[in-house]
Amino acid sequence: MRVAVIGAGSWGTAVSWLLGGTGVDVTLWAREPEIAEGINTTHRNPMFMTDVVLGERVTATPDIAQAVTGAEAVIVVTPSHGVRGTAEAMAPFLAQSTPVVNLSKGVEQGTLMRMTEVLEDVLGNRDRLGALSGPNHAEEVSKGVPSAAVIAAYDPDVARTIQQLFMAPTFRVYTNADVVGVELGAASKNVIAVAAGMSDGLGYGDNTKATLMTRGLAEMSRLGVHLGANPLTYMGLAGMGDLIATCTSRHSRNRALGEWVARGGTVESYAAETHMVAEGAASAISLSDLGDSIGVELPITHQVRGILHEGQPPSAAVASLMGRSAADELHGLGLIEDGE
Repeated sequence: MRVAVIGAGSWGTAVSWLLGGTGVDVTLWAREPEIAEGINTTHRNPMFMTDVVLGERVTATPDIAQAVTGAEAVIVVTPSHGVRGTAEAMAPFLAQSTPVVNLSKGVEQGTLMRMTEVLEDVLGNRDRLGALSGPNHAEEVSKGVPSAAVIAAYDPDVARTIQQLFMAPTFRVYTNADVVGVELGAASKNVIAVAAGMSDGLGYGDNTKATLMTRGLAEMSRLGVHLGANPLTYMGLAGMGDLIATCTSRHSRNRALGEWVARGGTVESYAAETHMVAEGAASAISLSDLGDSIGVELPITHQVRGILHEGQPPSAAVASLMGRSAADELHGLGLIEDGE
């Protein structure tokens, strides 16, 4: 089987390593020609995950037409803000029946579309689309650390195909029919992780982080349920699993961004220092807008947006969250009636 992996950052490199190790022929598309050249000559990505040795079955190209033409599946691993442009570049060379799987975690600003909705808008044929998510740091997956993920697709046959494609001795994949929940969980947990990082940066303790994670999960679920997601999805790998990893890990870009900002940095200085994209920064805007558009309260997301983009001091956000009106713990999840 030949698969195209679109995006040669950390996660794209790790996915290529994983698939190449299972006997799949991988063509990795890199926007930068020097990355493609480095991979083809040294079997290493010269910019991201530089210690990972890619197998003989992994080749790279800066030509997206070459990457996707004839591929039996396409795995999209670009930052979420680049998914639409990448899909437009792929479209002329991609067969209508080729499965396309999104691994990017975000909601498009302006349109407020999930990533498979963006792909459908550009490529058509929703039935061949899916999303893979879970508590998967590239640094650990590429070292063979036992990990798991969930694939959600509109067509069960596509889900099973991708499940078998990714299954490996150190990588287990489950299926889930809830594309909405899996994608929204993937996007919204990044914002909660930024808040968790801010808690670390402010010197708060385990009580605070546990509270943020738990109420963050409620906030994530509340948004998903209002948009048709299965609330049980948020108890799974794309919800609680990914939330735990992203809020607590030393590998988490979003947690690190929050800590950086709480100690006086900015989103721009973090990107300049690390050369990494923390998706939670953009998602704080798009998810806040999405919640407002459907009348769903997202208090943690709103405060993260205020701190990252509107100059609000973290201390003011803490006071605002702690001073909210008393409420039932399950309020807004559709599990109780208002006022009970």
